[in-house]
Amino acid sequence: MRRTAFVTGGTGFIGRHVVEQLTSSGWHVTALHRPSADVRHLKAYGAELVVGSVTDARSIGKGMPPGCAAIFHIAGNTNLWSGGDAEQTRVNVTGTAIVVDAAIKKEARFLVHTSSVASWGDQAVNPFDEGAESNARDSSINYVRTKYEGELEVERGISRGLRAVIMNPGHVLGRYDVTGWARLIRAVHQKKLPGVPAGAGSWASGDQVARAHIAAVDEGRVGDRYLLGGVDASYLDVIRIIGTLTGRKVPSRPIPPWVMRAFGRVSQWGSHVTRRAPQVTPEIAVSTAAPHYFKSDKAIHELGYAPVPLADMLRESYDWLKAENLLDS
Repeated sequence: MRRTAFVTGGTGFIGRHVVEQLTSSGWHVTALHRPSADVRHLKAYGAELVVGSVTDARSIGKGMPPGCAAIFHIAGNTNLWSGGDAEQTRVNVTGTAIVVDAAIKKEARFLVHTSSVASWGDQAVNPFDEGAESNARDSSINYVRTKYEGELEVERGISRGLRAVIMNPGHVLGRYDVTGWARLIRAVHQKKLPGVPAGAGSWASGDQVARAHIAAVDEGRVGDRYLLGGVDASYLDVIRIIGTLTGRKVPSRPIPPWVMRAFGRVSQWGSHVTRRAPQVTPEIAVSTAAPHYFKSDKAIHELGYAPVPLADMLRESYDWLKAENLLDS
């Protein structure tokens, strides 16, 4: 019999990779989507579509098939502006609790929860691994706190008998990215990049992150977390490669962190008038100021996760954006 999967966030970057790989491997996929979402790609993959929201328990209960082999809870809110904190908490924390509760009631066999490296907070020692203690609750950034709190909801589900694992990607690159790091590629291409932050992080391929999600159903250890990165690089390293790909001139030095913080504070004042997220928020200034490196050894050994060279990931993203005529959008 075909294995069945229920996927939230299937129209997003990582979600699209997961749905594509599941359907190509013979899984029957039911994908939850908002009424306004573009579902053309999900239809092309042959996924069964259901309308709903992770914050609506009724739609989750109605849309989730009973006895799924796996639930892939990928939907999340990555907002880095205080004006969106309330909605972000509803999605990342309340939404996760709703999905976990439905998975238990529908007797799902396994749940793979997509979190983030952000759930570890700001680690003093780099690189760190899954054994590091999280300090996310002390963060000034709501995204960091809510990703950690979402994981606690999964842990509560595990205590009720749910079999689940937690995936923690770093910065993810590759095709299908429109609203993430692809914005940097478009900014460089359009000669609109205002500058480069001084920080750094661990970078992952969207394709490999999805493969690790699916491998976790059979190979993941219940209750464990898996960090997914592999390539450590600064934002300046990334921008230099993008400059080569696009043939554009890019900054040779990063913006000092104190300048980013000051600009973030000024922009925040303006957002109180516009009611829109500014280009640089205080949260962005803080989160991009320092290096955040981590190890992916556990995922490599247990899930067959494979890091991809940074230039290859950026080339894939650039080529896809170019082929889709999205560089100027």
